[in-house]
Amino acid sequence: MRIGELAARAGTTTRTLRYYETRGLLPARRDTHGHRAYDERDLKLLRQIRTLQDFGFDLEETRPFVECLRAGHPEGDACPASLAVYRRKLDELDALIGELRDVRAKVAGQLERAERARDELAAEAQVPGGPEPTCELGGHER
Repeated sequence: MRIGELAARAGTTTRTLRYYETRGLLPARRDTHGHRAYDERDLKLLRQIRTLQDFGFDLEETRPFVECLRAGHPEGDACPASLAVYRRKLDELDALIGELRDVRAKVAGQLERAERARDELAAEAQVPGGPEPTCELGGHER
């Protein structure tokens, strides 16, 4: 198949395919007329790349999976190098999840502090001579 058909079947653009060629991820075979020529194996490579990118893998992280497919394995993650990339990605995701948990705990603490301060101000407003309740945006009474 030609580049346009491959791009359409893979759900990408011809520009992307040319870029993958320059990065060595997609073979740059030519037919007798000099046109780029692709087959079902190339479509499988592209689908592997797209799936991994959808999972958050950067383009270079897809290389071991592509090389595994090119080596004749039925799946791109059947090789040790691909498994190592999965492990690294899981470690990276675990670290990000930990960071997000820390940020969430800090935001929850700030919310709790802010709600306590609001409740204290509201209680003081009920006391004769206490502060007037005001809106944070304009200082107007509620």
